[in-house]
Amino acid sequence: MSTSSVSKGCFVFKPSAKKKKTSLGLEDYFSQGCEGAESSEERFRLCHDLWDKIKADTEVLQDELNRKILNSLLDFTRKCSSTRQHSDWASQMRASEIPTAALVLGVNVPDHDMTFQSLSDQLQQSVTPHVVSVQAKECGALKHLMKRVLERLMNTVVAVDDDDEEEEAEQTSTPHHKSMHCSLNTLCDWYNSKTKKAHTPGKKRSSPAKDEQQQPPVVIIFKDLEAFNPRVLQDFILICSRYIERVPLMFIFGIATSPSTIQHMLPHSVSSLLCIELFQSLSCTQHLATVIDKMILTHHFPFKLSGKVMQVLMSIFLYHDFSVRNFIKGVQLAMLEHFHSQPLSVLCCKKKEALLNVTQLSHSDLERIRQLSSFRSYLETQESDEQENLLKNDTHLKEVCPKLLKGLHKYHKNYYPVLRCLHTLTSSLPRYPLGKQIRELHLICLEKNVWENEDYQSAMKLLKMLAKDELITSLQRCTEILQPVKSKRMKNACVQLDDLLTKLKQLDTAPIETAPSVEESITSPLKNLQKKTNLFELQKTLLEMNESRRAKKLSPFEILRNEAIELMDSLVKSHLSPPESQTLNEVCYYSSSGSVRRHLNATPRTSIQAALSSPYYFLQNDSLKSEDGTVSNAAPDICIAYKLHLECGRLINLFDWLEAYSVVVSAAEGVDPDSDSFRTVDEVKHARFIRAVSELEFLGFIKSTKQKTDHVARLTWGGC
Repeated sequence: MSTSSVSKGCFVFKPSAKKKKTSLGLEDYFSQGCEGAESSEERFRLCHDLWDKIKADTEVLQDELNRKILNSLLDFTRKCSSTRQHSDWASQMRASEIPTAALVLGVNVPDHDMTFQSLSDQLQQSVTPHVVSVQAKECGALKHLMKRVLERLMNTVVAVDDDDEEEEAEQTSTPHHKSMHCSLNTLCDWYNSKTKKAHTPGKKRSSPAKDEQQQPPVVIIFKDLEAFNPRVLQDFILICSRYIERVPLMFIFGIATSPSTIQHMLPHSVSSLLCIELFQSLSCTQHLATVIDKMILTHHFPFKLSGKVMQVLMSIFLYHDFSVRNFIKGVQLAMLEHFHSQPLSVLCCKKKEALLNVTQLSHSDLERIRQLSSFRSYLETQESDEQENLLKNDTHLKEVCPKLLKGLHKYHKNYYPVLRCLHTLTSSLPRYPLGKQIRELHLICLEKNVWENEDYQSAMKLLKMLAKDELITSLQRCTEILQPVKSKRMKNACVQLDDLLTKLKQLDTAPIETAPSVEESITSPLKNLQKKTNLFELQKTLLEMNESRRAKKLSPFEILRNEAIELMDSLVKSHLSPPESQTLNEVCYYSSSGSVRRHLNATPRTSIQAALSSPYYFLQNDSLKSEDGTVSNAAPDICIAYKLHLECGRLINLFDWLEAYSVVVSAAEGVDPDSDSFRTVDEVKHARFIRAVSELEFLGFIKSTKQKTDHVARLTWGGC
């Protein structure tokens, strides 16, 4: 790759084919830094397949949840379109009114895009091909809003009267598109040309249904109504109302807060031009409850979240964004971290596949199993000979692991039905001792034995006071939950519940046995109270009365009710133990809550302070290595300025700060400390210092103050 030419010239060397860079795939990124690299390919496949399954199921679930509101919107658009085509248009709404759907979606803004995308797709498939969506950030002025609407409807370039002539020149010089003027007259001409193509001369008049298809409405979706400039929105509505007779326009407003937003943004003179109908979507908490019920509280997905990780994801949802989409992304992150950091996650799959993967475990994988805390607890319950075999004999351990995995899968298969039964019984109790949502009960069961909780004891006492109708309804629901479970214990419990239900229903037809009343049982002690007696005799009589009340005979219903509660209590104590009690639970459960919090709930200020205090860990430059608490004089200017500002108080003298900065920079440049130029601040140092101070002000560490003209105020305290 060299030349022997003496004269000056330009030489071109084509790169050889061997040096072409190959792009890395997802599997390559997954394998980098992966512990237990020998099984990284299998773990990546398992993670990818499992996430594809979860993603597909959640998308189907979200479509089902949004189906009701979307169907209502589709019916509204069809009704408005058909009303316009017939003579009752004037009776339904004034000629200048624009049909408008106010869609209240809630404050979970990250989830709105998915809903609007589904709505737009369904409108284009079944109602009209003319659908356009706009956002506030791209419609700062009326001309921009008109431009976006026309371009996306007509699929062409629209010219705007703007001072920027270069932009117009670029638009008009596009070879594939003809530039058109930005006005609703242009839209009307385009719409008429489109609808005329559907009409062929010489044919008979088609049916009304076909007329609706030939003149479909033009739907404009405003995704984030609150963010739009009210003046821009008002002008656009006023203009559209004058063209409503020529073009069947229709609006859909996406509202995150309240329907009253329309009244606040639009005056009566403008809002009266809209024929508004309100649509309320499913609340985000109900949406999340359904997602958790179908995706997490099931044994079909082998990957599980520990209690702490669940709490982190729930706290982010409840206190930050209310976004179900972000919650699902958090589950995806936890799954990726689990399969990447846990080599034994190769067993986190369906039971048949897991049993097959056990036979392919290497010696290092078996050693990792021996180091698990749950396996250590299992060893303590075995005899000494068995312990020695499990610790030293790899073949014997491979024979035992399938039994342990089967036990783990059986635990999950029984855990969730019993959890749902307990929630069914306790979710309607006063003050909700075990939580109103099933996720609250699930978190309690993940932490410790739920039957040792005081709230559980109070719930059991309240259940023993249930009325007959409430008890029968709850037991019927429990029977429906347990019937699909293919387990001997669950089948036996289901048979016992059916028997109890039959007996409870027969109580109405069975003859009533008259039990001795309380009054009769305490008649004799009351007679003694009528006589004159001393304090000792009075105390003895009262004790007899209490004992007689306690010895009251239980009614048949009370006996059956106690049997039902005792049956559920035995199921809870048998199947709702926390996951930590199960051997090899680390294979399926991800418990690194700190990692999830660090990725999803980032703290920018802490990260910035860490970068400014320790630039070596971010830049990987050996010259930046320094002792703890110090910054190298070769560090970037902003790091030096940040370190010096930590040594100051609330007010920082800019001149002193500049002098200190100059000393540090001069030392880095190798200037002799005894020379006159060591403390001299030249123009270059001054400019570098000003830029560093400006960057610190931009990051929020300092601000200008009026107390002293040559000082700045410090806004943060402490460092990393």
